[in-house]
Amino acid sequence: MHAKTIALITILFLFLGCTQQTESSQENGLIGGEFMKLLSNDLAAGQAIPAEFTCDGANKSPELHWEGAPQQTKSFALTMRDPDAPGGTFDHWLVFNIPANVSIIPKGGPVPAGAEQMTNDFGEQDYGGPCPPSGTHRYYFKLYALDVEQLECKTKQELFQQIEQHKIAEAELMGTYSRQ
Repeated sequence: MHAKTIALITILFLFLGCTQQTESSQENGLIGGEFMKLLSNDLAAGQAIPAEFTCDGANKSPELHWEGAPQQTKSFALTMRDPDAPGGTFDHWLVFNIPANVSIIPKGGPVPAGAEQMTNDFGEQDYGGPCPPSGTHRYYFKLYALDVEQLECKTKQELFQQIEQHKIAEAELMGTYSRQ
């Protein structure tokens, strides 16, 4: 009877340990034991964005690729935002309905077939590179794995609400820029 009690306690302990690990993993953005990662051959995380990707250069989008998306991903959304803009967060790039089988946006685009771009704060439906009026600004590229194939949105507010409602994982890449 003593051996059965020990076995039962061990099984209970293992079960509770697994449950706690799963809950902790979900809180930390872990899906299936892996983190989704957003990477670039053109940008180094936390470093200055090369001028070629800004209004002082060619103003073209950097190459972005990702890995570790959850298996249940049905589409992606990608944003580029500047939280340091004088008037509040400035949206430089808003791409959504990126097909689930896509894992790269090449340097200078185009965005993948089927993807849509929403008007950014420059008033354009395309990438708008860093162009801070003064100081050093941070630019956050964020990739969201979504549990739906299509987002139906007409405004930025609707886009961000639907991203929050349907995201199952997210990854971020931040770069900085200041004008000379």
